[in-house]
Amino acid sequence: VQLQASGGGSVQAGGSLRLSCTASGRTFSAAAKAWFRQAPGKEREFVSAIRWGDGSTFYADSVKGRFTISRDNPKNTVYLQMNSLKPEDTAVYYCAEDVYYSGTGYPSNSREYDFWGQGTLVTVSS
Repeated sequence: VQLQASGGGSVQAGGSLRLSCTASGRTFSAAAKAWFRQAPGKEREFVSAIRWGDGSTFYADSVKGRFTISRDNPKNTVYLQMNSLKPEDTAVYYCAEDVYYSGTGYPSNSREYDFWGQGTLVTVSS
């Protein structure tokens, strides 16, 4: 299984970017997909997740109301639309899959995820 992330770049504060992550190498979709980010000198943190089956979405408080996670089932792709970007959103963003998640919430711990993309850098300048 490979996760290919794209869409990062440099924007000014208040701008927008859309990240994409496409999975390949498997005939079925993972149960849950998520975006994490890691800023320089900081630990990787949860950003947003989506349960593939029913489309339920979840967000970290820091991005709620600004970021939107969505999916394209036929393309096996998850998106992260990021609006009203702030300098503190600067980080490498990683997509991840939890193949067999069966809970009623979402897998919030990075250790629960089975596959990871290579990361895409988002830089927000003030």
